[in-house]
Amino acid sequence: MKKFLFLFLVFLALLSGCSNSNEQVQEQEEPDKETQEEKTQEKEEKTEQESFDNIYPLTGIGTNDSVNNRIIGVMVNNHPKARPQTGLSQADIVFEILAEGMITRFLALYQSKIPNVVGPVRSAREYYFELADDYNALYVYHGAADFVDEMIINRGIDSLNGSIFDNDGHLFKRETFRNAPHNSYVLLESAYDVAERKGYESTVEYEPLPFLANADSVKLSGEPAQHIEVIYSEKYSFANVEFIYNEKEQKYMRYSNGEKSVELETEIPIQVENVFIIETDHKVIDDVGRREIDLTSGGDAYLIRKGIVQKVTWENRNGRIIPVKNGEFIGFVPGKTWVNVIPTLPGLEQSVIISD
Repeated sequence: MKKFLFLFLVFLALLSGCSNSNEQVQEQEEPDKETQEEKTQEKEEKTEQESFDNIYPLTGIGTNDSVNNRIIGVMVNNHPKARPQTGLSQADIVFEILAEGMITRFLALYQSKIPNVVGPVRSAREYYFELADDYNALYVYHGAADFVDEMIINRGIDSLNGSIFDNDGHLFKRETFRNAPHNSYVLLESAYDVAERKGYESTVEYEPLPFLANADSVKLSGEPAQHIEVIYSEKYSFANVEFIYNEKEQKYMRYSNGEKSVELETEIPIQVENVFIIETDHKVIDDVGRREIDLTSGGDAYLIRKGIVQKVTWENRNGRIIPVKNGEFIGFVPGKTWVNVIPTLPGLEQSVIISD
């Protein structure tokens, strides 16, 4: 009898344990269901949040803010004594092109973000101000040869010349930690005010560049491109550029002469979503080494996005440098773009090294 009672009690304990176990499973299943519903709701809310009224025309990034402030193109110095620069990380597009010798200079286009200060600012060249004008940008530079200044005036280029506003403290200032001509900086937020006083437009409606609609889900065709080297000079390493892909952030980090390109004050690295390398004819036109550079005829190019390189061509369509394949636009990944312009001789095959 005692044995039977013991077995009966054990049976009741097991039955109770099973019941509690089922309740625990049920309790565990309920939160999972709630979690799944929360995730679905979050996904729907995220989709709603990603529906924007506008996109920035040079980056393709959505915004509910107005996007009609005029593009500002700034001539930025890239001499080794001018590095690291200020404000380059906030440019929507940067064109890097040879000036004299093997030194490149930047035309930095700003529209989605207008930094407080950009520089050092350097002198004008014809192909830079024509490029800025093609993008309907306000052209900011500091000084130029007399004949270049005459071109700017005669062609009606909307421009702000640092030689006129030199160290006025409102639009331009000279820094003491560098020597001229590497110490001129533009206070960019003042540019619109000064432009309006000169009778220039400060608001413009722009057609956006071609961008991938769903960049996160698009599988790009092409070859791996984790490391890119652009060789402007075999002799002078300070002229050469590298881009290294950050897989986590899906951006390319820029290097000059093996050193990471960063902001002077903050050491924020310069990173871009698109690297666009185009080749075109370069011609030295005087004994100083000034050049004519063809930015209208088109030619071969590399478009590099998300760790992938694609061989394309470039075309100048309505003044804008666009990647094209089989006659169709190739979309940029939404974000910033760096454009390296190299001479046709030696060309892409000799001047650009791409590895995975």
